[in-house]
Amino acid sequence: MKRVLLSWSSGKDCAWALHVLRQQAGVSVAGLLTTTNEAFDRVAMHGVRRTLVEAQAAAAGLPLHIVPLPWPCPNDAYEARMAEACRRAAAEGVTHVAFGDLFLEDVREYREKRLVGTGLSPLFPLWGTADDTPALAGAMLAAGVRSVVTCVDSRQCPASIAGRWWDAALLAELPPGVDPCGERGEFHTFCTDGPMFSHPLRIVVGDVVERDGFRFADVQAAAPDGIDALRREA
Repeated sequence: MKRVLLSWSSGKDCAWALHVLRQQAGVSVAGLLTTTNEAFDRVAMHGVRRTLVEAQAAAAGLPLHIVPLPWPCPNDAYEARMAEACRRAAAEGVTHVAFGDLFLEDVREYREKRLVGTGLSPLFPLWGTADDTPALAGAMLAAGVRSVVTCVDSRQCPASIAGRWWDAALLAELPPGVDPCGERGEFHTFCTDGPMFSHPLRIVVGDVVERDGFRFADVQAAAPDGIDALRREA
């Protein structure tokens, strides 16, 4: 039995990776592993609040292992803290770390290299090619995955999609060359629903801000008596 810790960014790809892993014989997902920015208490790049990631973990029925990172975070500090997290996981009986990466060879090679000597082996349950991502996006949407775009690299993708649902309409509007899953960092998402969760997360989108060439949409939990809604820019 593979005892797996899943790298968790809060987005649709890692959420779908959880669903795929749970369909595989001989695999037991032991928990979710995420990094947060100590200064802002948010997931790096996705800009998602820690409390929302905790809500995802509860909906997935899994423990959440948080690795806080300094800000700014030099690469050696990141690697040191992740290495310590891997050592703890291995000591607790974890055998593998899974990633929701899709096709970027350099990213995969980096992850594989960093796991050497930790006692953990890498898994890439969604791995394919760039030609596979349109079908992958369609499969996720057909299965009921709902995600909102939380961060957009405006140098690669229209900044106006920040705060919108990642759905068929949005995919149809993406310019040629933009990966439908945002695998090259064009955009990042927060997953609110899908077969990996016991219940949907109700959210609203607040302020949308520009910072360092990126547009971030601030996702917040809806009030208990609120509705699942998004505020879109006019």
